[in-house]
This record gives sequence, structure tokens and C-alpha cells, in this order.
Amino acid sequence: MAKSDYSKYVVKKPVYEVIPKFEVKGRIPAMTLMSGDLVHGTKMYVETGWVLGMPDPNPHIGEHTHEYDEIILHLGTDPSAPEDLGGEIEICVGGKPFLIKTTSAIYVPKGVKHGPLTWKKFDRPHLEMTIMIGAGTLAEADPGGHEAVKRESRSPAKPKRKH
Repeated sequence: MAKSDYSKYVVKKPVYEVIPKFEVKGRIPAMTLMSGDLVHGTKMYVETGWVLGMPDPNPHIGEHTHEYDEIILHLGTDPSAPEDLGGEIEICVGGKPFLIKTTSAIYVPKGVKHGPLTWKKFDRPHLEMTIMIGAGTLAEADPGGHEAVKRESRSPAKPKRKH
């Protein structure tokens, strides 16, 4: 039986290729953790980003649709209360608003309008992650209407602080 090299399926360094069309305060650049560019041939696009403060502008992700299924995750970061999101987010799916206050997952079928995402409250940093099933590249995913600008695989600049 031939041995396979499964290391080609392990992404050890994310890329920072999702660049908003405008500056969003309270966010740092999203990390692409899985794509067809990182793992040749995969048809999954996974990105995650920290929400460090109340996003401004808010909303910064408007209503849109995709030609693939999507899972949107919002993850609380308090180890003593992992289900507490640390904020409140209103997201519309199919025109209906949902208020998210806890760690959550939302399945959005292909072609369903979703957004905007509006932060109603911010208490502490949390994570937002999207899994795009069937979109293997940023060009196919175009998450949230971002520019398709590719950065080198490196850590992002530290967020600017207000003085």
C-alpha cells in the first residue's frame, strides 16, 4: 500500500488576502485559513477575523448573496462563559432579522440574501468565521464585497489605537 503525504492538507500559516474596500475600525484583517490556493483543489473557503471593538462603519457588511452555501460563525472568547458572544449582532437572512447574543452558527443556502450584519452592542472581543462550501478561492467567494487584493502570507499590522 502506497503511503500518502497528508502534509499538503495542513495549512500552518494563514494568508491575509481579504482587504475591505474601506477602513473598518474595531476589526483587524481577516485570515484565510483554507482555500484552493492553500490546499490545491479544495472547494472550501474559510476565513476568520477578530472583532476588537464596535465596528465603524456599522454595518460594514451589507446585504448580498452567494452562488454557494455558507456557514457564518460568531464565537465568544471568554473561557469561563464560551456561549456568551460578548456582543449583540443583528443579521438578516432572507429578509428576516435575527439577534445573535451567543456563540452561534448560521447556515445560509446558496442564493439566499443575507446581511446586513449590524453590531448592536460590544462588550469584549469575539471571532467571526465564514465557511464557504463550494467556493475554493477569494475570487469565487468574494466575502462581504471585499477587494480581491492578495497580500503576502504575513501577520497583519497592529491595529491603530486612538490617543
